[in-house]
Amino acid sequence: MRAHIRFEGQRVTIPFDHQPMLVGVIHKWLGKNMVHGNLSLYSFSRLEGAIKQEDGLFFENGGKMFFSSHNPELIKRLVSGIQSSPDMFQTLRVSELVLQEDPDFSQQTIFLPASPIFIKRRVVKNIKHILYSDEEAGDYLEETIRNKMLDPGLEDDALQIRFESTSHRAGTKMINYKGIRNKANWCPVIIDAKLETKRFIWNVGLGNSTGIGFGAIK
Repeated sequence: MRAHIRFEGQRVTIPFDHQPMLVGVIHKWLGKNMVHGNLSLYSFSRLEGAIKQEDGLFFENGGKMFFSSHNPELIKRLVSGIQSSPDMFQTLRVSELVLQEDPDFSQQTIFLPASPIFIKRRVVKNIKHILYSDEEAGDYLEETIRNKMLDPGLEDDALQIRFESTSHRAGTKMINYKGIRNKANWCPVIIDAKLETKRFIWNVGLGNSTGIGFGAIK
């Protein structure tokens, strides 16, 4: 299930590196005991509707984002949290909340990113950030999502994921999260899988660190 969130904040500029603040808001709404130490079976988009300026993202008339989860209990917690405390950060405030059931993806194989897709792996003593152009990128996406599929007991021998690396939309983004620079992917993905698997991925996202704002798809 997906919760579409509209927020108001007229003529507000927020810093480019605001992701930790957004994560803090999500944790406030969910309740920290629901997100710490658990596998992240949820994802959320970046903030949309801003004009990029030299000093940050300028919201002239508010914007929108979404939060998705395979776990309906998390959606209920989110809704309750927003109703109790709609304030976000730097004067942004939730003005509308609309819930969306899982769509029918039987005819869809291409999915667009809604937040940068981050893939990392340890190589000897170093952490390597995997890019959409790397040959093993799709294999790593599959590896991570199959690990998450163990929680609800999903199996899918037909699952195949790969970046649409030849797309004109393919690129990367450098995301600074609490002083750590993460090179992530902004690239469409192709998912061949069972319908229930596509719905699961649509909710929980792709790659690493979906719990802190990476890997949401639309």
